[in-house]
Amino acid sequence: MSDELTLLAEAGAAAVVAAMATDLWQGTRDGVLGLFRRDAPDSAAPDSAAPVAARLDEGAALVRSSAAPDDVRRALAGIWSRELHELLRRAPACRVPLARLTAEVDGAFASGRAAVVLEQNNTARDSGTVFAVQHGDIHTTCGEGGATRRDPDDGPQ
Repeated sequence: MSDELTLLAEAGAAAVVAAMATDLWQGTRDGVLGLFRRDAPDSAAPDSAAPVAARLDEGAALVRSSAAPDDVRRALAGIWSRELHELLRRAPACRVPLARLTAEVDGAFASGRAAVVLEQNNTARDSGTVFAVQHGDIHTTCGEGGATRRDPDDGPQ
C-alpha cells in the first residue's frame, strides 16, 4: 500500500509543480487546497488550509521569478511529494480526488492547453515613461523635446 501512496504522491507533486506559472495554476492550486481542507477536522478554523496556500503561492512565485524554472520545479516536486504522501496517509479518501486532479493536469499538458502565464506590472509616475517588453527586445530613441519615436528596425507595429 505504501508503494501505491508514494507513486500517487509523486505523480500529484509532479502535476502540481508543472502547473505552477501556467494557465492551469489557479485551478490546480484550488484543487490541492480542497484536498487539504478535506483532511482538516470539522472543528478546524475555516481557513485551515492557509499555511498550505502560502507554501503553494511561494513555490509558484519562485518558479515565475526563476531564470531556471525547471530546476525550481524539480526541487519543489520533492517537497510536495512528501506533503501529499503524508496527506494520503492521514486521509485515504483524498486518493481518488488527487488522482483525478493529476489526470486533469496531465491531460491539459498533453493537449497543449497549459500555456505559460507571464505577469508584468509597470508604473510610471511624475511624468515618467515606461518601456516594457516580455520575450523580445525594445528599441526606442528620444527626439527633440523628449518625444519618443519608434526604431525602424522593429518592424510593423
